[in-house]
Amino acid sequence: MSRYLVTGGAGFIGRQVCRELLEHGHEVRVLDAMIEQVHGGGESPDLGDVELLRGDVRDAEKVRAGLAGVDGVVHLAAEVGVGQSMYEIERYVSTNDVGTAVLLQEMIDQPVDKIVVASSMSVYGEGRYRTPHGRVVDDARRRPEQIKAGRFEILSDEGEPLEPVATDETKRTDLASIYALTKYQQEQAVLIFGNAYQTDAVALRLFNVFGPGQALSNPYTGVLANFSSRIAAGQAPTIFEDGKQRRDFVHVNDVARAFRLALEKPEAKGETINVGSGRSYSVTEVAEKVAEAMGSDIKPEITGRARSGDIRNCFADISKARRLLGFEPERRLEDSLGELAEWVASQAVTDRNAEMRRHLEARGLVA
Repeated sequence: MSRYLVTGGAGFIGRQVCRELLEHGHEVRVLDAMIEQVHGGGESPDLGDVELLRGDVRDAEKVRAGLAGVDGVVHLAAEVGVGQSMYEIERYVSTNDVGTAVLLQEMIDQPVDKIVVASSMSVYGEGRYRTPHGRVVDDARRRPEQIKAGRFEILSDEGEPLEPVATDETKRTDLASIYALTKYQQEQAVLIFGNAYQTDAVALRLFNVFGPGQALSNPYTGVLANFSSRIAAGQAPTIFEDGKQRRDFVHVNDVARAFRLALEKPEAKGETINVGSGRSYSVTEVAEKVAEAMGSDIKPEITGRARSGDIRNCFADISKARRLLGFEPERRLEDSLGELAEWVASQAVTDRNAEMRRHLEARGLVA
């Protein structure tokens, strides 16, 4: 049995990671700032047999208390949201990057055996593509003038249409948002620290995580939670661009298991590893499936406009997770939406989508 500190452990992913660790006989301590945007400003959540420390990961004294007597760390504490990161820059850089720096600084005097950090698929920017002639393209990007003209698909330099293909960890990173920049800094800081201080360090690049328990009133949270909250409020889900962009959706239970495996498997030391479902879905397809599961005939609003920092296509190649972690997704999107719909129906939802759009549009972040 080991004892683990989970930073951000009262959040959506963190709660499930805590359950996973407890179910496998470990002791868990949580450090969480309980910010209003995520937790609603209410009472502390029921985490079961978990020690909860309320505090900010940038507070060295709180971090020091959190590290006392633990064998390892799961570092989840972070601000999450591509769009919001583009105008609340100091908040994202401070929490994500400075918070990670404070944690690592304290780990020098209170060393642990292992740390696993939550990184993000956003560090890839656009995913991997292939030309009609079979050439793999690792550096695809859209030009602003192309997006403003409503041409959202990715083309090669020669104007050829590119086919999106699964992205593995060898694909070069391309940071298209402040959020992506902070997540890349987090993962690299942890890996550099691990190498220098002989601490087993692993970075898990999470794709789009979904499941019951996600913050429905936070418009910058996951796509499915955003769609669900809109439909529950009788409003059409908002889809930017043309809705044909493709993503990988992975269930939070599978993600939690991946964190546990990363803590347990020595083969993962020093590695960055994708955690996704290995499947891709168009955003419009997902919105329609969510509405169907919720018994609604509401159709999504496809805006034809693009948000600054968004990418077109990215979905995971999970071969490395299978090889190093023995990870295999157990929950398919199609089979899990009924569970999600049932949970949404039991929640009080405040739809803040219009507020999010106003913030973005006022700053010129929607083309």
